[in-house]
Amino acid sequence: MNGGASGPGDEDRAPGESSASGDSRAAEFSAYRKRMNERILAEPNQVVRRFFALDTQTYQPGALDLKTKELLGLVASMVLRCDDCISYHVAQCRQAGVSREEMFEAFSVGLVVGGSIVIPHMRRAVEFLDGLEQGQAQAPTAHEHG
Repeated sequence: MNGGASGPGDEDRAPGESSASGDSRAAEFSAYRKRMNERILAEPNQVVRRFFALDTQTYQPGALDLKTKELLGLVASMVLRCDDCISYHVAQCRQAGVSREEMFEAFSVGLVVGGSIVIPHMRRAVEFLDGLEQGQAQAPTAHEHG
């Protein structure tokens, strides 16, 4: 996923992640996501813009509340093993008022559905959550791509 060579012990780190603590990973993730979304949306491609808008609309409260939708996004991201998506939804879950206990129940669902291959992603999710809870990281803006 990161396109680069890996060294021994790198298998437990997110792509592009150094051995830095979860709080710095959270800050780096948020800054990178914001910068790249701005760069992508600066292009005059309507398909990309519409897809980003669809994503934003999907997570608006409706028949399902925001908290439920974010938990669904978190579980889906775990099963699909997308560390960026997992980090994003962990942060959004926290902002939506999901408790640590609720988060771990969602992790459990992701683990049961996805199997043991989800465990390394759960490790990184917990590390990211710890950084957010310690107040040493800023969560990305909720489903705004521009």
